[in-house]
Amino acid sequence: MGKGLSLWFACSSILLLTVASIMISYNIWLALLLGFLCVMNIGWGFILKARLRRQQEAKQEIL
Repeated sequence: MGKGLSLWFACSSILLLTVASIMISYNIWLALLLGFLCVMNIGWGFILKARLRRQQEAKQEIL
């Protein structure tokens, strides 16, 4: 995974968790939703990283 994409996933996860922690004071359901979205965002980052790594390995095997 490239540096830009890694930075995007890191910053977006931090932003989601920050907003979720602020929302705890106002609306617990929205805070839970944002926490769930953050977990999904992190998971999506790991899935994408694994797919890109497998594609890179497949290209190297062909050569």
